[in-house]
Amino acid sequence: MDRRSFNRRMLLGGTAVATTLSLGPEAADANEQVRVAAAGGKVKRIKLYAERIGERWMGYGFRRGEATIPGPLLELTEGDTLHVELVNTMDVEASLHVHGLDYEISSDGTRASSSCVKPGRSRTYIWHTHTPGRRKDGTWREGSAGYWHYHDHIVGTEHGTGGVRRGLYGPVIVRRAGDVLPDRTHAIVFNDLMINNRVGRSGPDFKATVGDRVEFVMITHGDQYHTFHMHGHRWADNRTGLLTGPEDPSRVIDNKIVGPGDAFGFQVIAGEDGGAGAWMYHCHVQHHADRGMAGMFLVRNPDGSMPKYVTHGHRTTHQH
Repeated sequence: MDRRSFNRRMLLGGTAVATTLSLGPEAADANEQVRVAAAGGKVKRIKLYAERIGERWMGYGFRRGEATIPGPLLELTEGDTLHVELVNTMDVEASLHVHGLDYEISSDGTRASSSCVKPGRSRTYIWHTHTPGRRKDGTWREGSAGYWHYHDHIVGTEHGTGGVRRGLYGPVIVRRAGDVLPDRTHAIVFNDLMINNRVGRSGPDFKATVGDRVEFVMITHGDQYHTFHMHGHRWADNRTGLLTGPEDPSRVIDNKIVGPGDAFGFQVIAGEDGGAGAWMYHCHVQHHADRGMAGMFLVRNPDGSMPKYVTHGHRTTHQH
């Protein structure tokens, strides 16, 4: 999803309005600038629809009839509050449960808290975020910034096992004021042996041009543990996936162990060191990869050309 489309539909009325920040003398081009998130503190209101997608799947969408798997990306900045009206168009109860944000028990999205939504009805969930700072006792309180996710917690069982298996989930990003903004953001969800609930060898491909700043949100659901690996790119194992400078002790990785309920994210400059190509991402548990848990990060040259590549799981050679 490119940043222009992302701004229109996902920034919840301008939560992360971009400003610019000089990269400084250590950058390859001292005149280059990146856009950063503005300060939070806004109250946002959106509507999500829980819907069936065909006979097998379920999903969330911003508009009726437009549900997707994963559901829409929700992006906030520390200090923002989000009111989410969930409209349940299905014939079973559903809910909305979020990780990492602040909420009262009435917005927990569980049967135990009586915060689910009956068929044909709606309910508003209220999520808060906060900035880091000192508690009254002097201890440090972390902020809400991070890569999180939301999902159903009621379909099938009181833990939402049926809803999560069928696609009722989506990504959440909470930024800190000053965080670097990407050109586009993609969500990759390992759900048992599926990627974004695509079965077999049909993992989604993501497109970019050499030099694009691309952000990935990686989420894991189901019963399986995985390792997420991306070819030709790497990131810092910290809150943002970016190093803050030469003294940042964060480990740089290209493979991360993930389990059910985990979420993390990172940004890369597409093709920064390797150039254009079909860069594979996949689960590095070997029998998971062999069973189709893989997709491509398709990075084109600035002129739109693309080196030849072989589609994962097939013998067809492509050139674009």
